[in-house]
Amino acid sequence: MRRLFPVPVPAPAETPTGTPTGRPAETPAGTSAGTPVGTSDATTAGISAETPAENREWALGELADAYAYPEPPHGPSGAFLRANMVSSLDGAAQHDGRSKPLSSDADMRIFGVLRGLADAVVVGAETARREGYRPARAREAFAKRRAALGQSPAPAIAVVSASLDLDFSQPLFTEPLVPTIVITGATAAEERIEAARAAGAEVVFAGAGPSGRVGAAAIVTALAELGHTRLLTEGGPTLLAEFAAAGVLDELCLAVAPLVTAGDAKRIMNGPVLGEPERFTLASVLEEAGFLFTRYRRIYQ
Repeated sequence: MRRLFPVPVPAPAETPTGTPTGRPAETPAGTSAGTPVGTSDATTAGISAETPAENREWALGELADAYAYPEPPHGPSGAFLRANMVSSLDGAAQHDGRSKPLSSDADMRIFGVLRGLADAVVVGAETARREGYRPARAREAFAKRRAALGQSPAPAIAVVSASLDLDFSQPLFTEPLVPTIVITGATAAEERIEAARAAGAEVVFAGAGPSGRVGAAAIVTALAELGHTRLLTEGGPTLLAEFAAAGVLDELCLAVAPLVTAGDAKRIMNGPVLGEPERFTLASVLEEAGFLFTRYRRIYQ
């Protein structure tokens, strides 16, 4: 894996008299190239000191530093909502209804890192069913980092469903390390609410209107009230479009796969057009085996 943006500029080494030599500074003893030394604005922003475009295997800790949430993790919504999606070169978010055919080993590694950093993973019911969602695992690689931030050993999975038409006998509900959250609206059937609770799920209401729809902004608010402020959504495209339309999407991590699919697959956002296009700025780009792992942050007006 190599970093394409931002490209770090090695600091010039100094001579004994303090005059820069024009050569890159040597790596301090006891460290390896690419390992941040101390704390700086660069390391805080996820920029390591490796040689520009150096192609090497990144440790999970390095990826976690590169994708770390801002601290405190508060956007205008009171939480920080990041999305992680994959797209083919021709804009498809799925192939045969699933995202896995567009993925890669590096994509799955970053997928795991983003989960390892999050308080909760928000997913639409259809995506949870299609992709066969299971509970998030506790991973030793992130244990100290999570403990230091007061996080649970693994993120909670939060499934958004107005109807609660979910199979509560699935491992997602019966075997989680952290109770699965189901987010629903005001008109959900009482028997489905009771079935969710009987399975051990935590039921959260996000939307009080008579339509029964779950409000995208209300999802973020409700999770923040539970203490989940580092949020990750994995879609699907309909839910992600609703988050964008509500103005609560703070960051988009988009993997661009070197694949074309044609057909009529959904884009990463599939919903009503926004009144005005929302502006994001490029934060970083990594590359491995032709896959581009981009990260864009919203520009707040």
